Amino acid sequence: MSAMTELRKGPRSGTAKAAGMDARIPLATLLAQALVAYTIEFDNAAEERLAHWTTAQGRAAGGPQATWLVSMAMWFNCMRWLPEDGLTLRELERRARTPTNLHGMQRWGYVRMAPPAAGWTTDLRVKVPKRDWLVRPTARGRRAQAIWPPLFGVIEDRWRERFGGLEVDALQETLGAIAAELDPGLPDCLPILGYGLLCAAPDPKLGPPPMVDQAASDVGVTLPALLARVLLAFALEFERESPMSLALCANVLRVLDEEPVKLRDVPMRSGVSKESISMAMGILKKFKLAMVGKEGNWQVVWLTALGMAARESFGDGIARLEGRWKERFGERWARARDLLEPIVGDGTAEGSLLFQGLEPPPKGWRAMVKKPQTLPHFPMVLHRGGYPDGA
Repeated sequence: MSAMTELRKGPRSGTAKAAGMDARIPLATLLAQALVAYTIEFDNAAEERLAHWTTAQGRAAGGPQATWLVSMAMWFNCMRWLPEDGLTLRELERRARTPTNLHGMQRWGYVRMAPPAAGWTTDLRVKVPKRDWLVRPTARGRRAQAIWPPLFGVIEDRWRERFGGLEVDALQETLGAIAAELDPGLPDCLPILGYGLLCAAPDPKLGPPPMVDQAASDVGVTLPALLARVLLAFALEFERESPMSLALCANVLRVLDEEPVKLRDVPMRSGVSKESISMAMGILKKFKLAMVGKEGNWQVVWLTALGMAARESFGDGIARLEGRWKERFGERWARARDLLEPIVGDGTAEGSLLFQGLEPPPKGWRAMVKKPQTLPHFPMVLHRGGYPDGA
């Protein structure tokens, strides 16, 4: 994360009120909340069909054939690309165009990793680089591979029924037209967030993605893939100009103020998990953007003067970037907004149609936790299974 030099100069003139936000919700937020909602609905459907276990339920809950339950991102960044006989880690990352949580996917029962078969080299002094090791799906991983792809059609049918077939088709077409002008090396999902909760750009050393791979999964270019590509391109451009990540700004900085807020209330305000908030607080405190203290029996958090300047700078930066993208994509950018606004609404449980599809299965893990009151303003995809709210 770069230094806060610009923020120390104070907010620029003309920054908007309320965290620099225009009265209209930024299109980046609309994209993010649509993607998060789609992912949660997809994950809920997968949970009903997969033999699985979760931390809350315990390993015994799913039986011997179960894998630990992960989110849709782990399909896109790993399992989608793996044939039964495996790929090298280097080739897996080239196809997925973003790294996976390989240690997690091994530990959770989806893949195995080993050096190539004997005979690759006869010189025992030569160590095979880890990136040339083979990643293979386990038997449990292959069962998951069979269950995930049809769910894209299931969720799309639900969205078409809920929001209108013509509208969903138009949204996919519009996002596809925007995505066609972006970096073709962008992955089909948001990458797992790195240090500082920053998005990782595709590694140019991996080379161009093979065109044949799009058809390999029998899924093609799905709506969540298009949402993710457009949103990621926007986030990468934002983060090239900002000292802070879009995930940190949109989800955490946005909901804080100079007045103390109970730390326990921040997850509900932001829509992201307490683990995500804990990571974000470490960053905010490190750069003296926020302070944590006690008020009575409660831990509270508030923004410093530097944090308030950062919050206003965030809103200003989003507005400038949206202006450039509106100029660049013209009618397509306006059309995407027109299609997303009635679907996403204000992103809250009371004001968004997206919540109609977010009821978890009765025995699902999300049924055991507090129901969210708002969707995140940017996906918090962490190593913790890739869930879009950092769960």
